[in-house]
Amino acid sequence: MAVTERGGMVSRPVLAITMGDPAGIGPEIMVKAMRRRDVYDICTPVVVGDKEALLDANSFCGTGLELHAITGIGAAAGTCGVLDFFDLGFLEKNGWEYKKVSELCGRASYAYVRRGIELALAGDAHGVVTGPINKEALAAAGVPYSGHTEIFADFTDTKDYGMLLLSESLRVIHVTTHLSMRDACDRITKERVYQAIRLADEALRALGVEQPRIAVAGLNAHAGENGLFGSEEATAIKPAIEKAAAEGFHADGPIPPDTVFVKAIAGMYDVVVAMYHDQGHIPLKIVDFMGGVNITVGLPVIRTSVDHGTAFGRAGQGRADDSSLIAAIDAAILLAKRKA
Repeated sequence: MAVTERGGMVSRPVLAITMGDPAGIGPEIMVKAMRRRDVYDICTPVVVGDKEALLDANSFCGTGLELHAITGIGAAAGTCGVLDFFDLGFLEKNGWEYKKVSELCGRASYAYVRRGIELALAGDAHGVVTGPINKEALAAAGVPYSGHTEIFADFTDTKDYGMLLLSESLRVIHVTTHLSMRDACDRITKERVYQAIRLADEALRALGVEQPRIAVAGLNAHAGENGLFGSEEATAIKPAIEKAAAEGFHADGPIPPDTVFVKAIAGMYDVVVAMYHDQGHIPLKIVDFMGGVNITVGLPVIRTSVDHGTAFGRAGQGRADDSSLIAAIDAAILLAKRKA
């Protein structure tokens, strides 16, 4: 192994970092992050992807890395300037197009994720950090999942899980994620809201928050205004909060969605439970679009991710920012060290 442990504490966690969709900015942010000496000071990163995409990104980004293909974690050099990677061999030279949705890239990006999960489940990696994938490309490849969260849940046999977003000033967990608004409203149940509160408490404790203060957003305008604008607060959200409070969780709400995030950013709460995808994603991306981190909580393995998409509009140009990937690596390292 390229990592040592001292007194039960992981000193340099091994991280499997999946490349993401080759047609997007994934390969580029990989090579940019892997040229950073501070990354290698704190972990052993191993990219799971394709040689041709990494070679191309290394060239047009001018990162000057030595690419080192490995077949096992034990062969990783773990040295700055040497990009250790698993080559899954989906791509031929010039055999894919940047900025374009394709079945090939969807199939490849799905395989990278699957390999990352396998490495974590086998104990070869302390965690998985995922690059951006494209949902249209996954669908074109016939992949029956809407995103990373669902893939990880299925292949780790996890039933209770959630999506937690982190930035320096705001943390958000979701009750529902990749659904239409109509379907999301139907999924707001007492059980699902309670599960999100419980997972929020568990995740923040894993991140070092001793007594998480949890704000629960309402679904409707003004949190329903006592039933004037909807019944979900009374039938699902408030009963879930009462159940959580009875079990010792520090949960407040339902709080009107137009003020709850302001209160959390001001320091009144450690995390917000959002009812649906955009309710949570929009405020977090406003406060920290490039530095946000996505964590799947409730899994038996550590999984963190960039909190941005494939950015096809700038792919292949050397302009992508690797800040979110670095933040995701930092979060995975923190979780790995606290878990050890």
